[in-house]
Amino acid sequence: MASDGIVYVIDDDEAARHSLEFLLDCSEIRVRAFPSADAFLVAAPPLGGACIVTDVRMPGSSGIELVEEMKRRGASVPVIVITGHADVPLAIQAMHAGVADFIEKPFDDEMILAAIRKALAAQAGDDAARAERQAVVDRIASLSGREREVMEGLARGDANKAIAFDLGISARTVEVYRANVMLKMQAKTLSDLVRMVTVARLP
Repeated sequence: MASDGIVYVIDDDEAARHSLEFLLDCSEIRVRAFPSADAFLVAAPPLGGACIVTDVRMPGSSGIELVEEMKRRGASVPVIVITGHADVPLAIQAMHAGVADFIEKPFDDEMILAAIRKALAAQAGDDAARAERQAVVDRIASLSGREREVMEGLARGDANKAIAFDLGISARTVEVYRANVMLKMQAKTLSDLVRMVTVARLP
């Protein structure tokens, strides 16, 4: 079964590029290759569930410049840098720039596959977390002002009577708002609601 993720291979060495493409194809991992970082940036392919494998030294933008440009664009995607032995100081610089991993040439097939699978799994987890947070934020946006006030009280762990006192309404009215909040937020339990509020507040 093919992976849901995709790997973008960026290398000016045609033989190395095709070799990695073949390896990923055989491993049932979707792959798309580019001859340079500049070509990749111009194409601007979708980054959801993606991972980038790039050489450090290329004509035009280097692998490190690619990482820095992706950061400038606010793109959250793991980057694995492939480096020659003489480029290890560059690779260390790349790690400081925020790459997920760097692998020295010549590399073992299993080593690069393990690094790619790890990066794809991390990216899938990040994408799922972002999607969940957005869904929660959208649900909160559907609440009325009063429902949101009641939700905040519930998230603090306040009892219905305490919320009623704070808002100047009856405990019975709080119960009605509470039921609406649970329904709109799709929360099965109070702890479920608290978790959602916590997720929505994550940076």
